[in-house]
Amino acid sequence: MEVVLDGCNLTIEQVADVARNGAIVSVSPQARERMGNSRQLLERFVAEDKALYGITTGIGELARIRITAEQSAELQRRIIYSHSAGVGDPQPEDVVRGAMTCRANTLAKGYSGVRLKLIDTIIHMINKGVVPYINEKGSVGTSGDLSPLSQFAEVAIGEGRAFYKGELMTGAEAMKRAGVEPTDLTYKEGLGLINGSQMMTAGAALLIYDAQDLLKNALIASAMALDALRAVEKPFHPSPHRARPHPGQNVVAANVLKLFTDSEIMANKTGKVQDGYSMRCTPQILGPSFETLEFTRNVVTTEMNSAADNPLFFADEGEYYAAGNFHGQGVGLVIDYLCIAMSEVANLSERHTNRLLNPALSGLPDFLVEGKGLNSGLMVAQYTAAALVSENKVLSHPASVDSISVSADQEDHVSMGPIAVRKCTEILKNVRNVLAIEMMCAAQAMEFHEGRKPGQGTKIAYDLIRQAVPPLVDDRVMYADIEAISKLIEENTILNAVEEACGPLQLVRDFLMP
Repeated sequence: MEVVLDGCNLTIEQVADVARNGAIVSVSPQARERMGNSRQLLERFVAEDKALYGITTGIGELARIRITAEQSAELQRRIIYSHSAGVGDPQPEDVVRGAMTCRANTLAKGYSGVRLKLIDTIIHMINKGVVPYINEKGSVGTSGDLSPLSQFAEVAIGEGRAFYKGELMTGAEAMKRAGVEPTDLTYKEGLGLINGSQMMTAGAALLIYDAQDLLKNALIASAMALDALRAVEKPFHPSPHRARPHPGQNVVAANVLKLFTDSEIMANKTGKVQDGYSMRCTPQILGPSFETLEFTRNVVTTEMNSAADNPLFFADEGEYYAAGNFHGQGVGLVIDYLCIAMSEVANLSERHTNRLLNPALSGLPDFLVEGKGLNSGLMVAQYTAAALVSENKVLSHPASVDSISVSADQEDHVSMGPIAVRKCTEILKNVRNVLAIEMMCAAQAMEFHEGRKPGQGTKIAYDLIRQAVPPLVDDRVMYADIEAISKLIEENTILNAVEEACGPLQLVRDFLMP
């Protein structure tokens, strides 16, 4: 598989393919031509002794100080050294590979003024498996992800530290073993490596990729719970949703209805007129999370294909602009939004679990086990779900509402987007485990329905869960069961089987397509 970078058409799926599946990267001829034209313009301005930010001037508050063209190469190297100031654990390798891909795509846009040699070094690093060691903390998400991308830049010039074939070593050794020639630096190229939002953008792209599958798993979990609770079907029929035409609501209702179609459990009517909100309003609650995913996807995709750099050189105009395209506010805001949307997925899931375990609401045995008193059943699994849901609420406080002035107040508004990405990463882990608990409880509830079969999609999920986790007869440790089902969710084992049998579960963009 090959991903051709042209600065305009990189997708979230392609970033995931490079970051996680080893897809090969190349640069389109059109992008190379644009880069060459931009570089020629930069060199002309240098020859004319123009004041160019970060090229013939210092950076940040030091932009008021002119330097000579002869000093510029040394400036670019010192920029990398001085900005490599991160702390904390290393960034995951897939996020680093994604960031390298996004940065190369930004350069391929053709406005950064760097040489082709620079982008070729990045491409070789990606394709040969050199993964820079980058600390997870230190970026405020404005003026670019300066600190993390500087650690990437260190390796590109043959310094710093890097992983190669799973082993941590010096950047020089990693490049040597991989057969990649480090680049040198000239005008703008230190800035060209670091002055953008690509670390947070790559993290955001992978979060969106994972959130999409989690949302589909949430549909399956909800359908299982509704099936096991013998939900009233009418709230999921198309008519009420056509009357309130939010795309997400309509998508969720159609998907869930498809999953529990032909359920013998639900066919065993109880005479209920309607269910509680967490059951009846599942489309109205999950639907906005689906819409949030689509909105977030659009913003992050735009950012991945933008000239997120400074300064920029427009060969067609013969002009140079020092502006603010490095600012990560757009990505920070939408990932904060995604944090809220995915936390709500877990909130609903935990409420379904509560209904399954409460005999007054379910009509099933206390905590879904016989021998109450001696057996506690799945009681404390809900405690875990409650703890994770509560943690998500704390993590959903938006990072982007904060700002701390830096660089002697020259850079006096920052996005804090990288913090949003880290928070969302933890939220998605929690959501996966909360969904696993809901699926575990729903499967256990199905044991008490006198041999009646679940729906066409929920039965497939039930069968796969039972291959990994036996029914609960007497109390046993719960964490192993939760981990086993969480793995089925993480690896999309349940989702793939359900979609193969029932057809793809729709997303908002599928609903909106003509």
